Amino acid sequence: MKEMKRFLGAMLAGTMLFTLTACTSGGTETESSASQNQESSQPESSAAEEPSASESESSASTADSGDVLVVYYSATGNTEEAATYIAEATGGDLFELEPVEPYTDEDLNWTDDGSRVSQEYADESLRDVELVSTTVENWDSYDTVYIGYPIWWGIAAWPVNGFVSANDFTGKTVIPFATSASSGMGESGELLAELAGTGDWQEGQRFSSSVSPDDVTRWIRGLGLAE
Repeated sequence: MKEMKRFLGAMLAGTMLFTLTACTSGGTETESSASQNQESSQPESSAAEEPSASESESSASTADSGDVLVVYYSATGNTEEAATYIAEATGGDLFELEPVEPYTDEDLNWTDDGSRVSQEYADESLRDVELVSTTVENWDSYDTVYIGYPIWWGIAAWPVNGFVSANDFTGKTVIPFATSASSGMGESGELLAELAGTGDWQEGQRFSSSVSPDDVTRWIRGLGLAE
């Protein structure tokens, strides 16, 4: 009888030991799984969500670029290309001058005495070209204004005249630029400055019809205005 009690006691002790071991093992696995799940729910790195130094500088440059405006009239796309390069180099804003009655290819045929530009050249009273808009939003916020145009018969294409005469350039640095196949700037800048009557007009720059970003960048750097 005593032997039977000893046997049952040993069996009971073994069963309790097995149960305790199993519970302890199960608890450890549960805590490990919870820990892994918690880590996977966290972001990989807070630094990954922050902009790099170069991105921050780019954003700051864009935010500080509101003081530069690039105004242009482009007949065939060459002046628009130069204007775009200038805006990219300075971080400036673009403003295109658009005639209410756009010039067609036939209108621009200067070799035809009957073409629109030829008649306007011959009769100065016809050069008052109405523009879609001469009003620039936040005009007073711009300190530097680039004005671009093609060269027509040695002077600025007259569609820019309406914009120049309609705006007050007081307190602004004004820098003309032009595109042409062979003609130079001539007196185009000086004539526009006289028409404006206000503003600090600088010496202009003529670019070839095949202007490149490098041409524009070198010129901008030489002005000492871009940071």
